[in-house]
Amino acid sequence: MYATTFALLTTIGLALAVPGLMLFLAANVGPRRITEAKLATYESGIQHVVGSARERFSVKFYLIAILFILFDVEAVFLFPWAVNFQGLGHAGFVEMFVFIGVLLIGYVYILSRGALKWD
Repeated sequence: MYATTFALLTTIGLALAVPGLMLFLAANVGPRRITEAKLATYESGIQHVVGSARERFSVKFYLIAILFILFDVEAVFLFPWAVNFQGLGHAGFVEMFVFIGVLLIGYVYILSRGALKWD
C-alpha cells in the first residue's frame, strides 16, 4: 500500500517539479533583449496587420481541416483492427473491408467534387 502511494506521490511531484523548474530557469536565466521584431504582431503567417482584424479567410482552410479530422479518426479505428486481426476471424475481416469501402467511396466523392484542389 505504502509503496504504491509513494510511487504515485513521487510521480506527481516530478510531474509538477520538472515543468516548474523549466519555467523558473527560462524566466531567470534566459536573455531579456526586447527588440522591435519581437514586439511586432505575427499571426497565422500575416505580418503587420493593418486595418480590421476581421479578415475573410477562404473556406478551403476549414474544409481541409475537417477532412483531415475525418480521415484521422478513420485511422484510429484501423489500429485496433490491425492489432486483433487474427482473433476477429472472417466476420471482423468482412466488417473492416466494408468500413474501408465506405471510406474509399467518401474519398472518391471528395476527389470528384474537387475539395482537395487548391485554386
